[in-house]
Amino acid sequence: MAEEKFVDGNDRSSIEKPLANKQLAAVKASKLYKEIARDQLPIIYHPIYNISFCGIERCHPFDSRKWGRVYETLLRKLPSCESGMFEERQTIRPLEASMDDLRVVHSSVYLSSLRCPCYVAKIVEVTPVAFIPPCIINKVLLTPFRYHTDKFDKHIAISKLLYISIHFNARGTILAAKLALTSGWAINIGGGFHHASRSKGGGFCIYADITLALTFLFINQLISKAVIVDLDAHQGNGHENDFSGDSRVYIMDMFNNRIYPNDLRARRSIRRSVHLRIGIQDAEYLFLLSSNLEDVLSEFRPDIILYNAGTDCLRGDPLGLLSISSKGIRKRDEIVFKMARDRHIPIVMLLSGGYMPNTHRELLLKECKRKH
Repeated sequence: MAEEKFVDGNDRSSIEKPLANKQLAAVKASKLYKEIARDQLPIIYHPIYNISFCGIERCHPFDSRKWGRVYETLLRKLPSCESGMFEERQTIRPLEASMDDLRVVHSSVYLSSLRCPCYVAKIVEVTPVAFIPPCIINKVLLTPFRYHTDKFDKHIAISKLLYISIHFNARGTILAAKLALTSGWAINIGGGFHHASRSKGGGFCIYADITLALTFLFINQLISKAVIVDLDAHQGNGHENDFSGDSRVYIMDMFNNRIYPNDLRARRSIRRSVHLRIGIQDAEYLFLLSSNLEDVLSEFRPDIILYNAGTDCLRGDPLGLLSISSKGIRKRDEIVFKMARDRHIPIVMLLSGGYMPNTHRELLLKECKRKH
């Protein structure tokens, strides 16, 4: 039998051999995992998730501060497992990662390329980022974040700002995946950067948090199989490229195939591909989800479900071009969580895309907090 090939041309052995030494050592030495206290919920969030730099973030339709808005909504409206309301102390904050953690999946060449503001500007699709003097960014935005300083060069201010935010998002996903195994469910109020792969970023996605999370679980031998259910309106080409040829990972992707990224090579990695027509509405969408996910979980029994729950399929979203109501989004989440619960499969939820100012109001996670 021919050796399985990854889309970047590497065979499986060329990937696994490094993992057997440096990557394995990095995962075992990592301090990203932490235990949950008895009065905490497996809900991951850090204020640094939110990106703001002199208003330039408004040049991209993505609401780069939506995670904070979602979190504030939860604090006001989400009942806790006991009497009373969900409190900030019940939230889990991700721990700081090292460069070795990122190198478990990302190459040193790619990580070094992120030192260039022009390249970062290309990834986040905000051209002015490439032209902002680092000294201004440093004065206006970085001072409050000094204690979050990582190992990147201090003078690369604009790049550091994005690193810090998305760095923490990636750490949150890694932690959430681990907590899901012990709690039955977990939510990272962030993450879902499904356009980023091991060696390439794009579409406002810098770090491949989905690949990182599953790779950590695999190397630690905590799981043997996983299902990725990607319901963001865009194709998740990042994790699809990363797990090409990997029989341990079953990818189900429901997406609008008429929009970005239209990555035909990555589509070959999707084992259950559901193309959505422009303007699809609740009834048809929910039927496609229920029937296909039922088949997937009957065909492939995973140890964990990684649910990429983008809300850019909402009616009126300028990039998703679908027409799902807020009620439909809540029903969608209920379907995924119920199927996982009924089969006793741990599930981790990532918020991913969503391009309207009121997206956070639609992310009502009340039904997800129930004991799983």
